[in-house]
Amino acid sequence: MYITCLDLEGVLVPEIWIAFADAAGVPELRRTTRDEPDYDKLMKYRIGILKEHKLGLKEIQETIAKIEPMPGAKKFLDELRSFCQVIILSDTFSQFAGPLMAKLGYPTIFCNSLEVSDSGEIVGYKMRVENSKLTTVKALQSVGFETIASGDSFNDLGMIKASKAGFLFRSTEKIIKENPQYPAFTEYSELLNAIKDIVNN
Repeated sequence: MYITCLDLEGVLVPEIWIAFADAAGVPELRRTTRDEPDYDKLMKYRIGILKEHKLGLKEIQETIAKIEPMPGAKKFLDELRSFCQVIILSDTFSQFAGPLMAKLGYPTIFCNSLEVSDSGEIVGYKMRVENSKLTTVKALQSVGFETIASGDSFNDLGMIKASKAGFLFRSTEKIIKENPQYPAFTEYSELLNAIKDIVNN
């Protein structure tokens, strides 16, 4: 049996940190996993910027409430779930993901959690497991599933490389150029058809 593992941000919904950076007027927060492969380094950087600007979880959640899935994302997900199990593997946080999952029809998501002080300041974060996407894919394979994976960023490459089939979706020129062995798509219909071909053959 197949399980498709999808990234969230950049694939199904816009990048949360970019949306918040624009809403808050703090361009330094536009940096994402497309730019920085080291997730711990990226999060420490973000937490430092938030502290400097006295921004907390409440402000970020106010931006998230206004974010809509990418055009066609829910339809794509609904159709994909009609013939294949799907898990969203994301390095976002449970405190961010809830409202977005409601808009996507409550798919299964595995993500991380933030450490938040009583005042609402984000003081740290807790990864579900180390290398969460790759670790999860390997765990699914260990209990008899074949995995198909798709994402857009550096932190998706592990699960893409470890899966029976992997696809880049709306990725960067740099990542596409460095990983020519993986088909790179920009349209949901292309990705859907590619996954369907794997599942049906």
